[in-house]
Amino acid sequence: MEEKKNLPAPKRLKKPNRILRLLAMLVTAALILAAIILVLYRDTININTVKRWLAYQNMDTGITGESAPFSHAGGDKLSIAYLDSGVVTASAAGAHYYSLDGERLAEEICSLENPVLAASRTTAVVYDAGNQSLFAFRNGEESFSLSLSGGADLLSARPNEGGWLAITAQQSGYKGAVTVYDQRGAPVIQISLSSTFAVDAAVSPDGSMVAVVTIGQQDGSFYSHLLLYRVNQKEPFAQIDLGSFTVLDMDFDEGVIWLVGEDRLHTVSLLPESQEIHTYYINPNYLKGCSLGGDGFAFLLVGRYRSGSATQALRVDSSAQVLQSIPLTGQVLDYAAAGEYCALLTGSQLSVYNGSLEFVSGVENSRAARKVALTTNGSALLANDQQAWLYIPS
Repeated sequence: MEEKKNLPAPKRLKKPNRILRLLAMLVTAALILAAIILVLYRDTININTVKRWLAYQNMDTGITGESAPFSHAGGDKLSIAYLDSGVVTASAAGAHYYSLDGERLAEEICSLENPVLAASRTTAVVYDAGNQSLFAFRNGEESFSLSLSGGADLLSARPNEGGWLAITAQQSGYKGAVTVYDQRGAPVIQISLSSTFAVDAAVSPDGSMVAVVTIGQQDGSFYSHLLLYRVNQKEPFAQIDLGSFTVLDMDFDEGVIWLVGEDRLHTVSLLPESQEIHTYYINPNYLKGCSLGGDGFAFLLVGRYRSGSATQALRVDSSAQVLQSIPLTGQVLDYAAAGEYCALLTGSQLSVYNGSLEFVSGVENSRAARKVALTTNGSALLANDQQAWLYIPS
């Protein structure tokens, strides 16, 4: 009798998973739709459009692109700053830190005679110029505060992106002192000057250097110098003669120091073994305003007459060359620059411009905003005496 062989059981064919097929079809349809949208709206969709959507996707805005306003503390001499983590205001009533939806994160309620707000994209510093109080805000909290003593008065304070601060103050027994603090509020270096007055300072983006502006007098004339220090050395490694130039504003960018005066703009490029200075002369015009918040450019407002409003806006690069300019016709209430963008606020409208000073978006100033701060993605923070809100371009 023939033995039966054990034959392998036939394989059962798996039925295709209908859910997986449906998901694959949906993903394919979504990709096709996204491609069609990119083609149709390629002139308006860019990387900053995506950044705005990611940053504010949970924020409700009206048809104008404006979020619901939230109340702030207000006060005389108001100024505002937009941080990655929220909004900081400074006024005669103190310093306040809010989330983007108006939650109060930190505050210092006090009387500030001369409130000044200086900010990077991550850190804001509020101080009372000519007095002793200073408050730093970062990452949703007050990171540290200072109260100078012994007759010391604050002259300037500037944060970098990493949260380091360069603080310039009068100091007993000296003509001025600059102290660099790290992001934890620990002092890194103090530079005390006895022969010239320290009037301003800025720390480099990586925290390795500090630039100090000094003023002295010789033969009845005033002169300025820019001193460059490494934070681990008490002696300058470079000294640049600025002549009679008076510095009104400054910034320490990647490899470039920006110095703004009444009649000119200096840029100092830091080369491996030397420094190279470039100059843009503002005259015969008159400086009406300047923002150094943009990436690689200064945003200048100039006018034809000493009195009167600005008649032209300029973008000047680190080689002190004018990149673009546009005429101005209305009264500018405030202005700002961040990333590649610039913004102008008038009584009737907020206008946002791109890196070519081409108008890219705007909104009617229906809530009587008088202050603007710009973000690197082209969105704007607006504020009036009592409220603040975001404008998010579509």
